[in-house]
Formats: sequence, structure tokens, C-alpha cells
Amino acid sequence: MRSLKQLIVIILLFGVSTAYSAGGKPAPGQGFVDVPGGPVWFKVVGNGPGLPILSLHGGPGGTSCSNSLLEVMGDERPVIRYDQLGTGRSGRPDDLSLWEVDQFVERLHAVRQELGLENFHLRGHSWGSSLAAAYVLEKGTDGIASVILSSPLLSTPLWIQDANYLRNQLPEDVQITLTQHEKAGTTDSDEYREASEVFNSRHVGRGEAKEKATGCDGAPWNSFVYNYMWGPTEFHATGNLVNFDVTDRLHEIDIPVLFITGEFDEARPETVAKFQQLIPGAQMIVIKDVAHASLSRAPDVYRQALEKFLDWVEEN
Repeated sequence: MRSLKQLIVIILLFGVSTAYSAGGKPAPGQGFVDVPGGPVWFKVVGNGPGLPILSLHGGPGGTSCSNSLLEVMGDERPVIRYDQLGTGRSGRPDDLSLWEVDQFVERLHAVRQELGLENFHLRGHSWGSSLAAAYVLEKGTDGIASVILSSPLLSTPLWIQDANYLRNQLPEDVQITLTQHEKAGTTDSDEYREASEVFNSRHVGRGEAKEKATGCDGAPWNSFVYNYMWGPTEFHATGNLVNFDVTDRLHEIDIPVLFITGEFDEARPETVAKFQQLIPGAQMIVIKDVAHASLSRAPDVYRQALEKFLDWVEEN
């Protein structure tokens, strides 16, 4: 009988060994990449002629499940997603030092190297945009054709400023409930969670999903990582991202950038437009009638806008 450690090594080797194809593009399939801290699960769909797109999920502590809605673009280009360490199908170590932005950057770099991504597009949604921005600012843009920052968290202070603006538009009794529990430190109460859902229904989900993500079974998110890095709700930051802010360095990004946000997004269009102005030549689209979960609520509009941008980058 092989030991568990031996089996993990075999899985890792299988995942990496089947990840390559000619021309520096990863072959369709799934497996594991060994990154600092443990194994990370990845999936590649499609072998279209365009440059691969590597998509980073939100959270922190979320999963790549929602990114499965991009897989229909595989006829145009390889679509790659992975569950970040600590969540989904990936390893779940208990070392708190692993839940720092710089550690996520290093793990992203390890995934890129193992999959042989020499020339590709990098997309991040929400916290994934934080990671994408931190990556290009730390590692540079060599080999990255473009960056897509979807409903981006690029400044926690600005995010909370926007959250407070949106909270002030909630019913007064909901606002009172949220504030009382935050002051009392009882944000784990049912009453606080119910009040939070009023905000989420307006600025996060907002309506029913038009398409259902696939591959979500057996790949749960990690609420501990979310709370440790962010906090109890989308609009109440208490974790180690509380001072995260890359706005003063956005001008350093020297490749094409596309910003995407929803009309009612917690990543408010007004703020995202300010980010756009900080990057020379950056483009921006606002998807009507949706909030933070723009990909699942307007999948066709989202994918068409994304593919149009990717084609433009590759043609110019």
C-alpha cells in the first residue's frame, strides 16, 4: 500500500505532466501544482488559437467555481482557473503566515511557471483583482498580454468608503442592526447575518443567476481565510487586508487593462472609473442591471465584452 504522501506526489506529478502542449500553451485537463504551502488544484479547458487566460477567483477564501462560466470561451483560447491554497480542492494548511498577499503572489507565480504560461492574459475578480494587481506590480508585466480587473478591490479604504455610502441607503432599521452588532462584536449572530443579506441582495448577488457554475461539488470555500484576511462581511473589514491599497502604483502598469464592474456593484462604477484614469490607456465597461456577481447575472454580455477586449489586444 502506498502512503498518503506518496499518493499526493503521484497526483502532483500527474497534474503537472499533463499540463503542457506545443507552443507554450497548457493542454486541457486538470491536476495539482505543488506551490509553497501545499498542493493547488487547477483546470484547463479548451485549446483555441488565442492566448490563454488565467482567471483568479474572489474571496479571499472563495473558489474558482464561478470561473467555470468562462470555459465556453475555450474554443477561442485555453481558459485556466485554480482554487487558491486554503480553499476548494486545494490543500488547507493551518499556517497563518500563508494568508498574506505576498504569499499569494508567490503561489500564483508557481502556478504560472508549472503551467508554462509564457504569454497569457491575467484576469482577477474582486479579491482576485487585488492579487492580479499585486502580481504585476511585484513580478512585472513580461509575458502578460493584458490584465482584466473585474469588480476590483484595489484599495480597502476606498472600498469601505463606498460600502458606507451604500449602507447609508439601506433601510434605517437595517443600518442600526449592523452598527449595533459591529460595536458589540457580535457579527456572528443570526440577526447580523440577516441584515447583511439586505446589502448583499442589492450590491453582491442582485437577482438570479442566468447560468449555473459547474464543478462546485466537493470544493467548499474557506470562511476562516475570508474572515482572517477580510472580515465578517463584504462591508466590514477587520482582517489583514484592512490597509491594502495599490492605487498609488497603478500608473506603473504598462500593458492593456480592462476594468469591468456592475451598475449596482459594491465596487462602485464611480470609484472604478477613478482607477481607470490612473492607468494610461485603460478601458472600462459597466454592465447594466447587475451588481458584484456580474458574470453569472449577465454571462453573455460579460463574455462578449471580455472576448472583444482580448481579441483587440492580440490584434494590436
